[in-house]
Amino acid sequence: MSSEPVIQVTGLAKRYRLWHSPSARIKAPLLAAAAERLHRRGRLAEALWRKAHTYFEDFYALRDVSFSVNRGEVIGIIGRNGSGKSTLLQILAGTLQPSQGTVQVKGRVSAILELGTGFNAELTGRENVRLTATVQGVVGREQEHLIARVAEFAGIAQFFDQPVRNYSSGMFVRLAFACAISVDPDILIVDEALAVGDAKFQAKCFEHLRQLKNKGASILLVTHSTEQIVIHCSRALLLDQGTPLLLGEPRTVANRYMDLLFGKERVAPPGAVAETTPATITPPAAPCLLSTTTDVFATRSSYNQNEYRWGDGTVAILDYYLEAGGQPYPSEIDSGQTIRLCVAVRFDADIMRPIFGLTVKTKEGVTVYGVNSEALDGACFQQLGRAKTTVQVDVEFSCRLAPGDYFLSLGIATRQGEEVIPHDRRYDSIHVVVRRHQRFFGLADLDLTLRARQITP
Repeated sequence: MSSEPVIQVTGLAKRYRLWHSPSARIKAPLLAAAAERLHRRGRLAEALWRKAHTYFEDFYALRDVSFSVNRGEVIGIIGRNGSGKSTLLQILAGTLQPSQGTVQVKGRVSAILELGTGFNAELTGRENVRLTATVQGVVGREQEHLIARVAEFAGIAQFFDQPVRNYSSGMFVRLAFACAISVDPDILIVDEALAVGDAKFQAKCFEHLRQLKNKGASILLVTHSTEQIVIHCSRALLLDQGTPLLLGEPRTVANRYMDLLFGKERVAPPGAVAETTPATITPPAAPCLLSTTTDVFATRSSYNQNEYRWGDGTVAILDYYLEAGGQPYPSEIDSGQTIRLCVAVRFDADIMRPIFGLTVKTKEGVTVYGVNSEALDGACFQQLGRAKTTVQVDVEFSCRLAPGDYFLSLGIATRQGEEVIPHDRRYDSIHVVVRRHQRFFGLADLDLTLRARQITP
């Protein structure tokens, strides 16, 4: 990645006028024009200007956005719906003009802002690709090569010469993405376009994005997937209500985004037990003897001090005991060993049908395994949750993982319709190291059985 910026955004803002009524669209310009003509008659002109501004309100889709993108860099842009992500990309792509600030873009830009933008439904796939290539300045023999590459990547050969109005949504996205990447852009802008593709196509797309990056192309990727942000991006930008909140390391930005979605503040309810954290590491006096009142989670030897914790504070995950191969808090675990995990959970308020969740992730943030008590039909856990009680959760699973570092995340939540209410979530809180193993390679041991026999003389 070069330190040479290909995109420089400074003080960017986009303002829209929200009209109070259809007639206001006519009245305000007339009053503004009258004020302009009477500008020498100070008070009257000023009164007309003030009256004109009562017919609308200014809404800023973006406000004071500044950042740069270097050559060969992948920048993830994340934020809640309505945060200004698509508006920003449209300005960078040149399809929308800013109200304030400056944008400098160097190189050929290819953008997928909305699937099939610029496609004519009556034209065939081939004709639409030819039209797009011509607009991009690709002509002659180079254009024919581009059309061939698009047809191969999209994988819709038998429909390539059919009108795109007959395409399914999957065929449409494959054609749109293939068309955007095949022009060998210096800057590729992708706005949620990969979310509608199937898993096989997404893997193909991300591999091509990696190849583009290695060639020096810069990529801006808008997505709601924090995992895609962590895995594929070198930096990330978090937008909220049109304002940049954080620009930096992807995992940090993804965690801050989770704050916005679920709320990070931990507010102790009335009557909650005060917590203290001992400064020294102390193993339980006996296996699985857990603290029932005090939060001693951070004293355990496999605790990750860089955990990320949030929730409403009505529940507290106080303590845990980790064992593998009969050894408490092992420094390393053999692939295939059984891991036993005991967790103490204190309820400081009545919680209806609580849900306990566990996630295993690699150090890069890739989710290897995730499950919760609701998915496991854990009716026993759903009956718990009375205020001023502590519950012990016992978990056992086979550690069939490749050598490396892994992090366990724990959480207690409830559902209110479609909304998830987090009470205490401790992300990446327990660090597990899996020892090198020669039995397999890859990410996980599938316990494969191999047999062979001769079937001919």
